Amino acid sequence: MNEVRVAGELTGDEARRVHALVASAEAADGVAPLSEQGLLAVDGRGDGAESVVRHVLLPHGYAVVVAAQGDGAAMIEAVVDPGHRRRGHGRALVREALAQARLLGADASVWAHGDLPGAAAIAEDLGLLRNRELLQLRRAAGDGSDLPEEVVDGSMELRTYTGPGDDAEILRVNNAAFGWHPEQGGWSQGQIAERTGADWFDPRGLFLAYDRESGRLLGFHWTKMQSPELGEVYIVGVDPAAQGRGLGRLLTLAGLYYFVRVGASEVMLYVEGDNTAALNTYEKLGFTRYAVDVAYGTRTPAE
Repeated sequence: MNEVRVAGELTGDEARRVHALVASAEAADGVAPLSEQGLLAVDGRGDGAESVVRHVLLPHGYAVVVAAQGDGAAMIEAVVDPGHRRRGHGRALVREALAQARLLGADASVWAHGDLPGAAAIAEDLGLLRNRELLQLRRAAGDGSDLPEEVVDGSMELRTYTGPGDDAEILRVNNAAFGWHPEQGGWSQGQIAERTGADWFDPRGLFLAYDRESGRLLGFHWTKMQSPELGEVYIVGVDPAAQGRGLGRLLTLAGLYYFVRVGASEVMLYVEGDNTAALNTYEKLGFTRYAVDVAYGTRTPAE
């Protein structure tokens, strides 16, 4: 096997080769091997937060390590050319990526998108533990006739994004709602700017629920069109102080009606496998399980 190469950044040719490898793997497996964060790292773009990236390359495979500074955590994702699998490339990539995470002083989570048998076998061989499940749910967008009526409490105002003046409240609610979350928590303005500046961003698809009396943001639903046919319930965040007012359901519904208006055929979302309350809400709105992503680690989160 060719020697593994580790780099702090990719050349233009290397980045193009990785994108071709990702496309080939997605076509073969039916699931993308790298997340949004991983793809940003391939292109040398950050995610608004201070992080250190290591790229691990083989002629027929690639892995990325993204270590967030300050919290001692790292994300690892890997992909092997479908025509060169079962030859030890995946194990070599993940083994080296774990070594790079240790050099950075980070505890790593190795993400297996789609929970494919090959990834499970590599995790078992390397003694990694199945620590976390992220479920992907989907439903047909339809024409909206099967959706409940969107009823807004008179104490609230539901509107869409009007510009940077909304950012501070979105950031406050996001970090209050997701303080526990390894990827979504601890955002800075950079993460907001990254997304509002993205090609996919549509201000008409970012829904904000404000309290009329205090003027404070209660919750938001950030939608995203993955393609002209596929919409994503990207982020639904509710201020913990506003729980119990039905905001999660209301904001999700606002996004579902938006997907009907823009002509999406299907809607997807991700939810933690142990988030019973959210799963209950989404299932009542017609979502069913489509796929599962698994995070493997060297120890359980409680340790």
